[in-house]
Parts: sequence; C-alpha cells; structure tokens
Amino acid sequence: MPYKTPKDLTRIGVFYDGNYFLHVSNYYNYTHERRSRISINGLHDFIRQKVADLEGSTPRLCQIVDAHYFRGRLTAGEASQRGDLLYYERVFDDILMSEGVTTHYLPVRSVLGKKYEKGIDVWLALEAFEMAFYKRFDILVLIAADGDYVPLVRKLNTLGTRVLVLGWDFEYTDEEGNRFFTRTSQDLLSEVTYPIAMHDIINGRNEALTNQLFVPRNKIKFFPKQEESSVVDGEQGNEHDGSSDEGIRESSEALEFDPEQRQESTILSLKDGFGFIKYPPNNVFFHYTSLREFDFNDLTVGDRVQFTLEEKEGGRAVGYDVFVLEAFKHLHPLGS
Repeated sequence: MPYKTPKDLTRIGVFYDGNYFLHVSNYYNYTHERRSRISINGLHDFIRQKVADLEGSTPRLCQIVDAHYFRGRLTAGEASQRGDLLYYERVFDDILMSEGVTTHYLPVRSVLGKKYEKGIDVWLALEAFEMAFYKRFDILVLIAADGDYVPLVRKLNTLGTRVLVLGWDFEYTDEEGNRFFTRTSQDLLSEVTYPIAMHDIINGRNEALTNQLFVPRNKIKFFPKQEESSVVDGEQGNEHDGSSDEGIRESSEALEFDPEQRQESTILSLKDGFGFIKYPPNNVFFHYTSLREFDFNDLTVGDRVQFTLEEKEGGRAVGYDVFVLEAFKHLHPLGS
C-alpha cells in the first residue's frame, strides 16, 4: 500500500557514512569479481528506482533533494606526504560535487600509529535529524552499517520519516592474510522501514541493474586507492584463513634487510586483493593498499616493482610503498 498518491513528489535525503562507503567500494574494486568501484550516479538512480518500487510511485516522482557525505580525512600536511593523495581526494570531491553531494570532513586522529575517525557518526546523525525535521524528507537513505545509528532511526520514526538502509555483507583478506567480514548491524536493520541487502542485489541475476551500480572501466579516469580509517562501521570480525598461500615457503632463515633501503624485485603471484613479491629466502607479502599510484587490478605476474620492507610481529616481513617500475604500464581509472 503506497504512502502517497502517484501525483505527490517523494522527497529523498541521502546520507553517506563516507569511510564505510569507501570500504565497500574498495572491496568491489580490488577483491570482488566486478573489479570496479560503485558509481555515485548509478547508486542515486538505483535509490530513486527502489524508492519508487517500494512507495508505489515512479522514479520521476521520487527525487533526491539532498545528499551528504561524511568522512574523516588526513590533514593537508599528512596527505602531502603520500604521493598524489591530495590531488586525487580533490578529484573525488569533484565527483561528489557534480552529483550534488555536499561533503563534511573532520580530521582523522592518530592513535598509536593508526588512523581513527572521531565524531563523524555523531555529526552525521545530528545533521540528518535536523535536515529531516526542517526539510520534511519523506525518505531518508542511510548508507551505513553501524548500530550506533539506531537512536537516529528511532528519532526519524517519530517525525514520520521512513528510513531506507543500504547495507553490504562480505568478506575480504587483509594484509596479514587474515579473513575479515563486514556485516550490517542487525539492530539497525530491524529498526528501519526498508532494509536493502545490496550484496544480494549485486550478486543476483539482474545484470542490467547490477551494471548500473558500477563505474564502467572504459569511461573513468585514473584514481588510486584512498586510505580507509582503521575503524569501519558495522559488525566486523576476523578469522585466520588457514589455507596455504602460494608464494610463502617454510624456511628457518630470517630475512635480513635495512628498513630504510628500497628493494627491487618482481611480482611472483597475485590473488584477491594481495600478492607476493619474489624475495628469497621467503617471498614478501603485500596488500593492495600498499600499492602507490597504480591500480592493483592492472598488475601482472612478472612486473618489476620497487618496495620497502617492514617487519611485522613475529618477524614476518611485509612489502609497503610498492611502486611499479615499468613506465609503459597503463594506469587503471576510477570515476563517478
């Protein structure tokens, strides 16, 4: 039963938890078989169509009247130390701006060498409630996974604002070879009007709908992987993947290296989001997040790379700041 008659306009407000959205987009670009990022434009078209279906209306009468993106971000000084990160963050800002998305940033804080967001979820919740109150959204879309948004949803319910959550559930492998999972909070899903399992839609059989959600690889500009904060919203956990990893050889010999010296070698093997660099006696693991100014999906076995070795707990060496040396390599793009 539709809430509104077909002649009425359904006003939609969209609110992105930016670090969560980046986390999801990185997964589909580097680990999932799609090997492409989520399109902001395509996602907004999907939202309008989905709201129309749920509300018994048409996409023309379901319009996104406000969209906001919240995320912690490195200071200019820190970003300037990381290659072209400042430039490419500006490129992504241009994409958001072209789609009518207002950005909201807070500085990322460092705690014991790790980067953490602080206050972003509170800011998003306050802005979302205030805008829903004054602008009278019919539908508020949350692109988030954290159960901390439950109080916001309950407040929105008192206003009569219906809430749609886009959530993704998936697993991925981190730089240590551990298997992590990302889940949307069940408490959050139980409170909203319309819980949408995006992973089921993407893995479904509607190829036309799925293609709409991703950036076509032949229409996008190069854009390297943006870094995520250490805390990603939603229910998470990890389990070690006990399967043997190609490229790791058992050896009693320890790697001897100077952490200040750059090393050169070739790519030995590649898997979903990580790989190994040939470096006797034990081959060196690297994660896609360590690749600089190059897209992991364009790497091939045998590519010559330069990298820095860092020793992890237990004496295991991991490759960081990995640069591809072949100048003729084609850079893979990212777009809106």
